[in-house]
Amino acid sequence: MKAAIYARVSTADQNCEMQLRELRDYVMRRAWEPAAEYVDAGFSGSKASRPALDRLMQAAARRDLDCVLVWKLDRFGRSVLHLSQQLATLTSHGVRFIAISQGIDTDASNPSSRLMLTILAGVAEFEREIIRERTLAGVRAAKARGKALGRPRRVFRRDEVVRLRDGERLSWRSIAALLSVPVSTVRDAYECAESTPRKTAPGTVERKQESSAA
Repeated sequence: MKAAIYARVSTADQNCEMQLRELRDYVMRRAWEPAAEYVDAGFSGSKASRPALDRLMQAAARRDLDCVLVWKLDRFGRSVLHLSQQLATLTSHGVRFIAISQGIDTDASNPSSRLMLTILAGVAEFEREIIRERTLAGVRAAKARGKALGRPRRVFRRDEVVRLRDGERLSWRSIAALLSVPVSTVRDAYECAESTPRKTAPGTVERKQESSAA
């Protein structure tokens, strides 16, 4: 059994030595093979992405380990939604999860493991709906206050982009600086103008033709 250890503290002035000592003893008493130790210091448990945790999940996906050990469940994560997703990912990779001080073990032979995962998944779904409702309520409140949502519209002369590019032969960066818009916006406006038919006389349209090399 290749066992990986994960430890976490929320602030940089704390240390994980107590957690690591208990976890190492647990592995030694069972004569398991130590795989690696992953430590996040100064990271909140509410964050789904943490440097050491991300490396641990990548190792699990590669099947470099058989088991993940933590001191307590909240060391692995405080958000029920994230915790449920992470445990489900470990289970899908065939990796066992153990919180040694709480008797939590997702081993398939443990009859309570399936119940625990089902409960966590249900609570995570509830948490997801609460977050969604809060987000929608915030959007409705912002609209009621007259706040514009989304990216601000860039107002400028699109035909000026074509004139400055084709007539003045300016670079994209120079045009963007003159019009006070991003370079990507300038490029998009130019490509849109190039693909749009332009009227030259009643009943006729033309598209700008690229000059061909002599």
